[in-house]
Parts: sequence; structure tokens; C-alpha cells
Amino acid sequence: MTNDDVVLVGIDGSQTSLNALDWAAAYARAHGFRLHLVCSYSLPSFTATALDGGYAALDDSAIADGARAVLDEAVARVAMTRVRTTSAVATGDAAAVLVELSRGAALAVVGTRGRGGFAERLLGTVSSALPAHAHCPTVVVPLRSRGGEELLPEPESRRTVRRIVVGVDGSPAAERALGAAIREAEVWGAELTAVAGVPVGTGAGIMAWLPAAVDHEAVLRDVAEGLDVVVDRALADHPGIQVRRHVLDGTGAALLTEFSTAVDLVVVGSRGRGGFAGLLLGSTSQAVLHHAVCPVMVVTARAQEDEWSPTSVGGPR
Repeated sequence: MTNDDVVLVGIDGSQTSLNALDWAAAYARAHGFRLHLVCSYSLPSFTATALDGGYAALDDSAIADGARAVLDEAVARVAMTRVRTTSAVATGDAAAVLVELSRGAALAVVGTRGRGGFAERLLGTVSSALPAHAHCPTVVVPLRSRGGEELLPEPESRRTVRRIVVGVDGSPAAERALGAAIREAEVWGAELTAVAGVPVGTGAGIMAWLPAAVDHEAVLRDVAEGLDVVVDRALADHPGIQVRRHVLDGTGAALLTEFSTAVDLVVVGSRGRGGFAGLLLGSTSQAVLHHAVCPVMVVTARAQEDEWSPTSVGGPR
């Protein structure tokens, strides 16, 4: 038995995670999926021993009760959506728990605050580790701030996906992302735009290194033709979907981040190799996760190639 109709959501009681929960509930309703909410905790390392070097007995029941209270609040929050919902308290590192549970999920959703400046270079451990290691696509939902004032979650009427943008660069990872974006556009009835970035400007642009005899306009036309080939191939089994195509001056990360201010979902691909290398997503997906102001879906090779685990997520349906 597989459980590929489950949207897995990490909950910790913060406004960030509740915002992610609201988005996940809207997603589950649109897809006819169910929600499984998980609150994970681990005992602080300093409680393992007393100050005198002896072992201190610690009753973790209060912590477990607190985690259960957080989940109860989250379940009540989505009750009005009428989405089938299960929940569980788990012990252990939150990222590791969610990665393991992602084996039997269609999508994993977590939140991240994204505070801007240097702090924004460091996402929370869960929102940075999960997209790289998950066995299913991951959506990271930001709770942004402007001028130091935190934005409130969007009202229910605005948590629908009307506009999607996907980055396409000709790589297998980007083609996987394109396929996922097309499927999302079908479900939501959303406008879909495929963007390829080519830094043609002088200075930092990589095309500034090309010999002067090279026709930059011809290069752009070649990229546009290649984009058409990739998109048309992906649309072969989706005749009802129209995809806008843009080849623009700039890096993929910068362009997708800019698009995130005007769309409802950004989709990116990443190799996600696992092991130590898997701790780091590709530079584009990392940058978009750090700076986007709308939810970002990361589709890795592992998410596409893994077979679903027979392990049940959220118990019997």
C-alpha cells in the first residue's frame, strides 16, 4: 500500500509553521489529498547529566504534552477546511523525522521566516535540510517581513495558486521541475510561465567572456529555441496547458526571486544527491529558497526516482 495522497506538514507552534499549515491545507483540498501533521521534539543535551556529573532523571511527559497541545491547536485550525487530517508526536531531530516520513508522502511542507540581510543566508535547519534530503517534493512557505514589520498570513481567499513560474535551464533537474509545475498548473487552473536566464549583460555576465565575434542575440535565440523544445516535449501529454516562455537577461536565481513577488508558487529543480553533498542544494535552489517571497517547491532527483515506501504515514485512512 502506498500513501502518495498525503501532504506532510512540520508543526512547531510558531506562526511560521501555522502559515505553512494554512498553505498545505489549501493545497491538500485542491488536490483531494489528506494532511498529516507532525510535531517533533528531542530532549536538550544538557539534561542528560546533572551538574555534579551524575545522571539526572528526566520525565519528558511535560514536553510530549506540550507537543500534543501544539498539534491539537493545529488540527483545530484546519478543521473548517474539511480536509482529512491526522497528527502525531515524534521524538528526534525534526528534519530527520520529516525526511524519513517523506518516503510515503506526496509533498512535504514547512515554513521559514526569512528575515533578510545576513540572517537570511541561514534558513532554519528543517527548511534547509528537508528540501535536500526529502523523498518527495518539498514546499517551503516563507513568512516575510517588510521594514522590520512581520507580515500576517494571507487570508484564505488568497491562498490559491493562480500564477506559477518554473526555472528551466536544460538540465534533467529543471525538466523534472517543469513536469511538476505543469501538473500543478493543471490542478489549480493556473497560468504557467517557464523562465530561462542568460546573463548577457557586461561585467558580471558570463557572456561578457565570449569573444566579440559571437552574436549574443543569436545565442539568445538558440536558448529560446531550446526552451521551446523542452517545454513542447513536456506538454506532449498535457494538451490543455499553455506555457508562457521567457528568455531573460540574468541568472536563474535572480530572475526567479524577482518573479516570486508577482506569482503564487515558484518551482525549481535540484539534484539532491544525498550524503554530505546532499546537505547543499544547488546554488539556484538555495538562493531562491533564501530570498523568495512566495512558496517555493523544490523537486529533487531523489523525490522523482524513489519508490514510495510501504511505511504508512498517518495511520489507516
